[in-house]
Amino acid sequence: MTRILVHTHNLLFPHESAADGVRALRELGAEHGFTVDATDDPADFRADRLRHYGAVVFLSTGGDVLDDRGRDALRAHLGTGAGWMGVHCAAGTELGWDWYEGLVGARFLGHPPIQTATVRTADADHPATAHLPAAWTWTDEWYNFRTDPRGRGVRVLLTVDESEYEGGTMGEGHPLAWSGEHDGAPTFYTSLGHTPEAYRDAAFRAHLLGGVRHVLDGA
Repeated sequence: MTRILVHTHNLLFPHESAADGVRALRELGAEHGFTVDATDDPADFRADRLRHYGAVVFLSTGGDVLDDRGRDALRAHLGTGAGWMGVHCAAGTELGWDWYEGLVGARFLGHPPIQTATVRTADADHPATAHLPAAWTWTDEWYNFRTDPRGRGVRVLLTVDESEYEGGTMGEGHPLAWSGEHDGAPTFYTSLGHTPEAYRDAAFRAHLLGGVRHVLDGA
């Protein structure tokens, strides 16, 4: 059975919802044929341990969550074709590591208070979005990013309508989720997932499952 490693270490803003995210991924794995191991220990990022995993998920991580050996091991492991997936504040992780910025696609800049707005499905031809309507209402932290990930050639999957909430800084087509490739590794990132309730929502769980499938299969 395929295994994925979920990393939850957050040195900046630990999220209560990380435990809900791990639980959701484990339940999805039991239903769809993959096993989830979770860790918040940087020592688990070593070549002899990572080789067991088809993908690595950074789930609401924050700050410098790896040591130098862990960074080298992650980069080498993903160089073998294993996938990487980031959820929510994974974009606020390893802020001094340029290679990681290419992996996640864009750096977290900030967010306004939690608000409700309309999410638009920018690309429905992807396992993480094929189940979603063209527009849907969601409540979350709407992340602003330092740069537009489109500049790195990613495939933007979801956007948010900034006209419906206060504090957006990216304008029309504000990206929320995307997929891509970095140094040969399939990648997926979604900025959604701040609240514990998100991980009990069927549509969001399917969004996560599609991300896992992308990074495992490159679909």
